[in-house]
Amino acid sequence: MSQDNYEQSLALKLFTVLARTHNILMEIDRRDIRRYGLNQTEFAVLELLYHKGTHPLQQIGEKILITSGSITYVIDKLEKKGLLERNPCEEDRRIVYATLTDQGRILLGEIFPTHAEALTKAFQGLTTEEKQLTIELVKKIGLYARSSI
Repeated sequence: MSQDNYEQSLALKLFTVLARTHNILMEIDRRDIRRYGLNQTEFAVLELLYHKGTHPLQQIGEKILITSGSITYVIDKLEKKGLLERNPCEEDRRIVYATLTDQGRILLGEIFPTHAEALTKAFQGLTTEEKQLTIELVKKIGLYARSSI
């Protein structure tokens, strides 16, 4: 097998392994989040607000990688559940902020540690050093792949 063919074979194998691992991890994430009556997007919005504080709606969509139409739908659902509220910006009426309600803050305070533990358990097969190395290598793949788009 030539070096080019070998490199191509390795790249395809790596892609398959990463894709399958991603699917398994997302299923673990999905199953855990469902236990709280939320979907992954709702949880991502709540988690962002819980850890980073009040955000403009437009920035939420950018940070969790969903479209502005989708973010409006998710914010509406979370607002109806009493977990967050919209607050207009006093300086610029085009900007609307999302803020966790007390109920949303309490909910995330209760469920986030359990969720973090579920994800931590998924990575127990790696040592601390292997986790650090994996982070570095996957970031390197992402940065290089992004530059080739």
